[in-house]
Amino acid sequence: MRLNAILFAAILTATAAPRAAEIVIGTGSSTGVYFPVGHGICQIAERNVEGLVCEALDTAGSVSNVTDVLAGAMQIGLVQSDIHYHAVNRSGPFQSSGSDGSDLRALFSLHTEPFTLVTRRDSGIRVLDDLKGRRVNIGNPGSGQRATMEVVMAAKGWSRADFQLVTELPASQQSLYLCHDRIQAMVYTVGHPNPSVARAVRQCKADIVAVMDGAIDKLVTENPYYSRAVIAAGIYDGIDRPVETFGVLATVVTSASVDEELVYRLVRAVFENFDQFRSRHPVLRDLTPERMIRDGLAAPLHAGAERYYRERGWL
Repeated sequence: MRLNAILFAAILTATAAPRAAEIVIGTGSSTGVYFPVGHGICQIAERNVEGLVCEALDTAGSVSNVTDVLAGAMQIGLVQSDIHYHAVNRSGPFQSSGSDGSDLRALFSLHTEPFTLVTRRDSGIRVLDDLKGRRVNIGNPGSGQRATMEVVMAAKGWSRADFQLVTELPASQQSLYLCHDRIQAMVYTVGHPNPSVARAVRQCKADIVAVMDGAIDKLVTENPYYSRAVIAAGIYDGIDRPVETFGVLATVVTSASVDEELVYRLVRAVFENFDQFRSRHPVLRDLTPERMIRDGLAAPLHAGAERYYRERGWL
């Protein structure tokens, strides 16, 4: 009888025990920067937030991450600053979307992500206008590079009919197709160095082409979430000149419905282990808290993040 009582009490205790807090972070392609950065956030959070279980998933990219965060399918997403802006303002890819961007909340921003045009050297593509009539990968649906490429096409007055071939490959496949001459150019909105770009440059001696002309200048001037960017010389073997382009910032977003205390503890873990976080990838090395809590953020700060930043005197 006593044994049965003990067993019953143990079952009640196990049933009543609180579940560990769980966070899912949407990143992007496994070959991109978002993937290791998301894993870095998870690892730091799990080590410093008691009872937290964190998982970073490879996803279609920025647009799908915003959609999933707002739908409650994941708690945190890594998102380009232009997609972040459009989600809040119901513009761009969210103009006719059913997602309510008013619930989007910002945690912090990260590194600069230049719009990167990678081409085969035998393609004859030397400037942006040379893309017309070529075989081009515009990126998979739901990805940030796809959304940005569509903006570039609109700024140039191009449609798919202006290309010989259009593919919609994810970032993990496009460098392979470039090297096999199935496409002549690929675009990637990504921080550098990037393994997919490095693979294309190394294995098929690909080049990186400047993306600056009058149409792009106008695009940058008229949209606050874009800025001019430079891919530095020497990042990739054989590309010994700086490449001018434009870009966005990577941002980390969540939903207003995510628990304030959980967000507070996660953000605190990142910033109180800041050097460890910056060591996760070379693109993070120049980050500063002052810029991360200000630049590229269109959505209001989440209450948990704001509480921590005020405690630190950053707001």
